[in-house]
Amino acid sequence: MNSLNRRSFVALLLLAQLPLLSACGPSSSDKAAASAEAPPIVSTVKVAATSLPRIQEFPGRLASTRVSEVRAQVSGIVLERAFVEGSDVAQGDTLFRINAAVYQAEVESRAAAVDRAEATRVQAARQSERTQLLLDRQATSTAQNDVSVAALKQAEADVASAKAQLDRARINLDFATVRAPIAGRIGRALVTEGALVGQNEPTHLATIQQIDPIYVDFTQSVSDPGFLPGRANSVSSAEVRLIRGDGSIDDNVGQLLFSDVSVDPGTAQVTLRAKFSNPKGALLPGTYVRVRVATGNYANAAVIPPQAIQRSSAGEAQAFVVDSAGKVAVKPLRTGPLTAEGWVVLEGLSPGETVVVEGFQKIRPGSVVKPQPWKGPSSDKQAEAR
Repeated sequence: MNSLNRRSFVALLLLAQLPLLSACGPSSSDKAAASAEAPPIVSTVKVAATSLPRIQEFPGRLASTRVSEVRAQVSGIVLERAFVEGSDVAQGDTLFRINAAVYQAEVESRAAAVDRAEATRVQAARQSERTQLLLDRQATSTAQNDVSVAALKQAEADVASAKAQLDRARINLDFATVRAPIAGRIGRALVTEGALVGQNEPTHLATIQQIDPIYVDFTQSVSDPGFLPGRANSVSSAEVRLIRGDGSIDDNVGQLLFSDVSVDPGTAQVTLRAKFSNPKGALLPGTYVRVRVATGNYANAAVIPPQAIQRSSAGEAQAFVVDSAGKVAVKPLRTGPLTAEGWVVLEGLSPGETVVVEGFQKIRPGSVVKPQPWKGPSSDKQAEAR
């Protein structure tokens, strides 16, 4: 047999064995059927009962405990600004000095009027004494005595009026020196030296705000299940913390003071107020913050990862639960707040149930799945780092 015939024989032999080889291996349709029958793999966690603090967060705004608008109570030219803008001032500190020459002259004039009225009173008193002596000796008439007594009372009234006018002149002189009515932090000066103030109305000179302690006002809906004013026993011991705009939590623990006595009819919300110490003045009025209020604990609360919460077409929270046979069911949930440990579930789940965390695109209610433990975000980050 030559080489050409030998090659032809080998080729025919291989062709004859191909059907046998193909019959030994699985077909493509068999592979598809096998893969279709295998249950999808999903990541799950078991619901564990734990005790967590009951925390609620609200948007709030910082407000000064006291605000005083410093105004000129007398008219005149501002001679001096005696404070540093943006500094802390004590009650009674001198802030502005207004030209007081006119008011000093008025005080001296009123003091002279008091002396004059006092001299008239002394003369009227002596005249009344003489008239009374003559009346006792029946050397004058009763009418004359009545005139002297009336003159004495009029002189005494003139003295009282002159003293009152002197006091008013002294008050005006004192108003020429504008002092801080309260202690706090003063803002910028609204007038400069040389300005005429108080001519027709009390001129606004500056504003002082007391920011230590400082208030935070926030609102809560009356339909909130954890409505604070309706839980008076826990409100008095509630721990209040501030969350700044950058997400950091202020070190000071606040005190919940009170809630408003009426509900806003437009928003169905009530305003609450808390107080915080602010010794360094780092918290400024008008700043928007978030208020975190802790009122007790959730006993035996069910906590699941946030991604395990799904939403129905109506927007209601729900979770996919896997039973012991691997069958999937959907349960509606009533959720509480989102905490660092996870999402608190108030109703709908029981400790020990298995909840799907990942793989929702592979399942539907009633389908059978193969659950595997969820690694969690920390494990994923470690795997990526490797």
